[in-house]
Formats: sequence, structure tokens, C-alpha cells
Amino acid sequence: MLFQRQKQLLALLDALGGDMPSLDFQKMLFLHCREQEQPAYEFVPYRFGCFSFTSYADKRKLISSGILSEIPKRWTLTEEGRRSARKDGMLCLSVGKTAKQYRGFQGDRLVAETYRIAPYYATRSEMAERLFSSDPAMKAAIEAAAPKAGKPGICTIGYEGQSLEAYLNILIRDGVTLLCDVRRNPLSRKYGFSKTVLSNACEGLEIRYEHLPELGIDSEARKDLQTQADYDALFKDYELNDLPRQTSALDIIRDWVKEGYRVALTCYEHLPCQCHRHCVADALEDRFGQRFRPKHL
Repeated sequence: MLFQRQKQLLALLDALGGDMPSLDFQKMLFLHCREQEQPAYEFVPYRFGCFSFTSYADKRKLISSGILSEIPKRWTLTEEGRRSARKDGMLCLSVGKTAKQYRGFQGDRLVAETYRIAPYYATRSEMAERLFSSDPAMKAAIEAAAPKAGKPGICTIGYEGQSLEAYLNILIRDGVTLLCDVRRNPLSRKYGFSKTVLSNACEGLEIRYEHLPELGIDSEARKDLQTQADYDALFKDYELNDLPRQTSALDIIRDWVKEGYRVALTCYEHLPCQCHRHCVADALEDRFGQRFRPKHL
């Protein structure tokens, strides 16, 4: 059973001939998603421009299902993949517009086109300088699109309701340079938010990842929470009985900020009032002063 986004991916690849270099297909997928009201995939500014971690996770699943071939640095449909890609005629028509519009674009020309359309995705590119060596206007556009360096300090963020790429873009745009995971057990059923994948994604975007499990709350203590009053009672106990024993962890975060990092404390819940990360942030402000007053992303 395929997700709708995976069906779109397959239909697009089929419309493009069924076999493409990885770099080219990632850019075509980006251009297709740019035209959608609700994009099938989201992207981050990576070493070679727009990149979707989720699409590569889907690629691995599609390879294991026999729908894509396991060929390094290429996206290639198998015969089963071609049959799957052609099942939805309306979807084939939709992706065909992208294939037709950018027919003939490949390699550097295709990458440069995506940068011109969305300079933000060129801001961390290793190719931009070479591609636009004689185009000062485009260099200026990329520089203008680059997020400003974040001031040393504290912010907090939850990943509830976010794709990995949307979450990472929030960090990038706020200038976060260190992500501090304050979950007791950094595991998630949602793609991208278990420790290994999240830390690798961050490191690829030059965001340092650290895990301080001693600041977490055991999952057993959270499972019966129903109302805000339940959350408030849990956090009051956490502030009175747990946080006072974690001065070493708080000192570690303080030292990161003193070293110049903009630190984001992260956990699951979208609302800070329903997550213990706000208790950690408040404790940092109480202990170290206004410089540690948090911003909740």
C-alpha cells in the first residue's frame, strides 16, 4: 500500500523517463512540489541545494518493495514500478506538466534553475559559487535569502505536527546552531525524529546535536495526562523534585551559550505549556539571568 506522496513520486519519475540521476530527480521533485497547494514533500537547503530526507526514506522503502531498482546515485523504476506509476491517470497528467515544462533541463542547468526560482535553497550549496561566478545579481539574491546568524541564547521547539524538513527549516531560519534533545528516550514512530536520523540530519546542516536524557521525564509519568491541569501538576513535581538535581546538565547548556551557540531545546509537544522543555528553559533563566530567556519557536 503506497502513500499518496509516493504515488506522486513514482508518477513523476515515470513521466521523466523512469530513470534519472539522483541530483536531477531531487530537483525535478522540488519543482513539482513547488506547484502544489499542499506539497507532497518538503525540502531543506543542503550541500547541493533543495533536499528532501523524506523522499530518500521513501526511496529505501520502494527499493525494498521492488518498485525502484537499487542503483547507486540514480532513481530507476522497475517494471513493477512502471505499472504502479501509471495506475492513476489524473496523477500522471499532473506530473506530466512538470516533465513537459522542464524537458531538456539537466545537471548544472537544472540546479541553477531551482536556485533562481528559490534562492533560499542555494544558501548552503557547494555549487552556487561555481554556477553563478559571473552573475553578481544571483549571488546577491542568494546572500539576501540566507538566514541571519542567530544570537547566542535559548529557544525551544516541539516536532508535533511537523515534517522533518519543516522542523529543520524552522531551526535554520532562527539561526539555531545546537539542538539539545531533552527527551528521556529519543525514539519516535514519526520519520526523522528518532535520535540517529535526527542527529545525522542536523549534522548535515551544520547544526550540532546533543542529547541530555537526564532532563527528560519518564514516559510512564506522561501516559495518563488528559487536561492542562494534569500537565501543570506533572511539571510542578518535575520542577520541585527533578530539575534541582540536574544542575550539571543546566551548566552544560549554559556553557554552550557562553561558547556562542544558539541552543534549541527540543521534545515532542507543539505547545510549550504541555512540554517539560519550558520548565528547563525557565530554570535556565532563573539560574543564569535574562540572557537565557527563551523564545518558543
